Amino acid sequence: MKVIGIILIVAGIAMLIFRGFNVQTEKKVLDIGPVELNKKENNWVGWPLYAGAIAIVAGIVLVVADNKKK
Repeated sequence: MKVIGIILIVAGIAMLIFRGFNVQTEKKVLDIGPVELNKKENNWVGWPLYAGAIAIVAGIVLVVADNKKK
């Protein structure tokens, strides 16, 4: 449980620092025989600020609970 807690803490900190990321997708616009026209789109994938805070708190709870068991 301690390892999962540490992973949650690190992931939560990363979520607070990096608010999201861009994903580039390619969409087919036109396809007429040998002629093909594609469009590249940038899509933003983000998460709310409180999600990182919840992950940090959950990680701390897991680490503290694991220390109290021993």
